[in-house]
Amino acid sequence: MYFRPSARGSARPVSGVPAPNAAARHIPFGVSQRSVPTRPGPFTQEARRLLPRLRRWRSDFHREPELADQEHRTRERIVRILGELGIPATTYPDFTGVLGVIGGGLPGPAVAVRADMDALPVTEATGLPYASGLAGRMHACGHDVHMACLLGAAALLAGRPDLRGPVKLLFQPAEEEGERGGAGPFLDHGAFDSPPVDYVLGQHVEPGLPLGTYGWRKGPIMAAADRFRITVFGRGGHAAYPHRGPDAILAAAEIVTGLPALVSRVRDPLDPVVVSVGAVHGGTRHNILPDEVVLDGTVRTLSATTRDLMEAAVRRRVRAIARGLGARVRIVYRRGYPVTVNAPAATEVVVGALAEEFGGRAVRELERPVLGAEDFSRYLERVPGTFLFLGVGQRGAPSTLHSATFAPPDAALIMGSAGLAAATVALQGT
Repeated sequence: MYFRPSARGSARPVSGVPAPNAAARHIPFGVSQRSVPTRPGPFTQEARRLLPRLRRWRSDFHREPELADQEHRTRERIVRILGELGIPATTYPDFTGVLGVIGGGLPGPAVAVRADMDALPVTEATGLPYASGLAGRMHACGHDVHMACLLGAAALLAGRPDLRGPVKLLFQPAEEEGERGGAGPFLDHGAFDSPPVDYVLGQHVEPGLPLGTYGWRKGPIMAAADRFRITVFGRGGHAAYPHRGPDAILAAAEIVTGLPALVSRVRDPLDPVVVSVGAVHGGTRHNILPDEVVLDGTVRTLSATTRDLMEAAVRRRVRAIARGLGARVRIVYRRGYPVTVNAPAATEVVVGALAEEFGGRAVRELERPVLGAEDFSRYLERVPGTFLFLGVGQRGAPSTLHSATFAPPDAALIMGSAGLAAATVALQGT
């Protein structure tokens, strides 16, 4: 999940929050490299004192990464830390998620805050002293940071007598799985019940934003991600005689080059869409035509209407191309995560709290959504809330999520913990 924010950002405070000075409203991308705000708020000051523990938690998670739905050791570590913080935790026999609950001392709305737990099948090359000890597995998407920040926020919020309403801590597995994910099963296990959740909050590290900043956006912020598998059937045989039957490779090639036309000719050009073929499998030898070729790809959209439109268009286009070349096709089109849509009112409240905590220069509005996807979207389909991007970018550092060298700096743990705590308290004040 990678994006490049616009070159211009803005901090848009809500009512009651002082506006930043004019010079702070539009900042060239990459100017600020500060790891902490110029006028730190109370949660930031507390989070600084927590930094040794935050580092230890993060490094422990990073050293033992676990893939989707296999996060057993990670779950045990989270339950142990929550116990040390005096926070009760719920686990499940058939699900690796952990639900912690901080009871509110005063009546108020319940806020759920989520961190994902799973790692990726990547061989690490960071050279960190706490690099992955498991071959072929790595926290290459920052989920180790996410978990440490949520634990940090829990430490900042636990025991506060002025907490208005309960806070649910959702340590969620399987975000990287891509279809079923972990959010849906967590909801099926009652994560938003007893007491019912009123707001939900989440964040993701982003190397495209400078360290010491938050990125936000109202409305759609991340895309729906669907996938397709197209099997093209021809007639195998000697490559010297392609006229004797439909050529599956030729038909597959026409499909690969023909699908991009859907982006420019089927939907509104102001409505972003991506159609990409990421894998082509077919053939065994230079002079043998295969019986079939398999294409795997993805479709990204930013509205439910366009999502339906593109599925129908892909099916129609693929069948027409294959039919014109005498080939047959089988299309399997699978819906993945829906569009991540931030609730405007809740987002304004959160942005105001972040501006108070960190200063207006640290809070940047994104001009456009990104076409990565998140199963956090399933929570936002249930209740209002917002999803944020936590800047971890540094000059000269690897800037790609899912990279074998991706290593967010520990300094981001301070802002990530304080930001979640400040936003949670603000949402409870609505």
